[in-house]
Amino acid sequence: MMTSFRNECSLVCPKVVRTSKARDAIACQEIRMTLQNDHSPTDRRSWFRRVFLDLAQQMRWSFLPPLMVYFAAGVSGLTSVVGAFYLKDYLDLSAEFIAGLAFWAGLPWILKVPLGHVVDLFWKWKALLILTGAGLITLSLLIMFGLVSRPDEMRAILPLATWYVIALLLAPSGYAIQDIVADAMTVEAVPRIDDTGQIFSETQSRALHTTMQTLGRIAIISGFVSVAAINIWIFTDADTLPREARLALYARVYLTALAIPVISVSGMLLHTVIQGRKAARSRAQVGPDSETEVNWQILGGGMFFVVLSIGLGTSNLVYAQEIVFVASLSVILYLIRQLVKELEPSAAHALIGTATIIFVFRAVPLPGPGLTWFEIDALRFDERFLSILSLITSLLALVGLVVLRPLMANRSIAYIVVLLTIAAGVLSLPNIGLYYGVQEWTAAQTGGIVDARFIAVLDTAIESPLGQIAMVPMLAWIARNAPPDLKATFFAVMASFTNMALSASSLGTKYLNKVFLVTRTSVDPVSGEQISAANYSELGQLLIVVGTITVAVPLLVVFVVQTSRFRTSE
Repeated sequence: MMTSFRNECSLVCPKVVRTSKARDAIACQEIRMTLQNDHSPTDRRSWFRRVFLDLAQQMRWSFLPPLMVYFAAGVSGLTSVVGAFYLKDYLDLSAEFIAGLAFWAGLPWILKVPLGHVVDLFWKWKALLILTGAGLITLSLLIMFGLVSRPDEMRAILPLATWYVIALLLAPSGYAIQDIVADAMTVEAVPRIDDTGQIFSETQSRALHTTMQTLGRIAIISGFVSVAAINIWIFTDADTLPREARLALYARVYLTALAIPVISVSGMLLHTVIQGRKAARSRAQVGPDSETEVNWQILGGGMFFVVLSIGLGTSNLVYAQEIVFVASLSVILYLIRQLVKELEPSAAHALIGTATIIFVFRAVPLPGPGLTWFEIDALRFDERFLSILSLITSLLALVGLVVLRPLMANRSIAYIVVLLTIAAGVLSLPNIGLYYGVQEWTAAQTGGIVDARFIAVLDTAIESPLGQIAMVPMLAWIARNAPPDLKATFFAVMASFTNMALSASSLGTKYLNKVFLVTRTSVDPVSGEQISAANYSELGQLLIVVGTITVAVPLLVVFVVQTSRFRTSE
């Protein structure tokens, strides 16, 4: 249960708004004829072809390697349910601390700034970066395995909470390293010429890049689907197990998750083979069109950010997170300023407007872990049911990405964000209703059918197709418009900027959880003694505040951007 439509006439046909009165009648007549014909068998077949067949036809073998890396990132969700229950039940960490910890866990994605330029500089050695990421992911999984299977031995070295923090920081570091390489691989994977040797047109190139980025999100979500289905099987009757048996089950999950780095490394090996064969056939250079020169401003600025983040992150400063956020955002904005100089003014303005809209959309705060705790403690959602919700979310998000691909290819990012924002506001209502007991009334009116789990499933089913599409148009825009020798750098800097929004979201979540205190029931993993008690009295106010911010702030920013010179039409 997560989050995230303009004038109806302009949405149906934006050209109508811009036509003269003399042509309005003709345009509107064309709209009516189109709407009437939408129900014809021919148009239905055409819609099916555009949505499904065209996606399959644009698939290339060269797309598969980066998709495998993305799929591995999705499979990381195998440990999400286990991690949530272990954190809630056995670690005495406050909701405020966990929200703040999410800020530090998000920093590796911002550190993609210097890494992206390094990938451009040392493109031929990208396999080593994939291996490095796989190593960090493996180490994180082994630490978590030790925590749930040998807590006494782990505690003898460091406190369990410290081990958990280390594992939590290692994993995103590994995934971030692999992701930046996969992003650059997607650019290389899209062909520039067709089978006849003709250069693809701008329209064809845009379609291929949009397809590549869409398939990337599909690969990630397919990973979610796979592990959600596995989790449903794994956690069948898990709620009846004693504490020792449940922890042993958690340990087996972490061992199984060691398949994740194997998948990503396999994707890198396949990419090497495919590109080697392509180069042998065409004798063309693999990678960027020209050699990338060192940009010391980007590289130096990025390294400064790395040193600053690590230094403050290991210090005991009260406002270390806030200092890192302000400093890192300043550095990234400076890097963006340098990069947009490589673009035409109109393209630079569009990119800035696009990035701003997506930043604010992603920066809204979340309820934090308290909502999940409430679902576990008060609503009695167990591991298996949360896995079912995850499966529903993943499957429908997958379908939504495919069905909505034409929308992403033809509608502006502003349109998409407005769509998602309004949907997020509407879909926050069931969570609020569940807290205030709406399920008791609905269950009484429907003979027990529409209970808490029914509402959770329905809300998840409606919401799922919308949450994964916001980034696709921007990624495709960068792939089409960034200079060929700086595409990885563009991907990294813009991704870092939009990922800074997640850091802002984590800070906002931390502040709100400091104002609205939420606690849960937890026990010591060794002794089994209770170490904290549940208190959800302020959770309702938290949910209402979060829902209000989620709707109001993005809509305001979209309006401001679209009425300025930074208006985006892509």
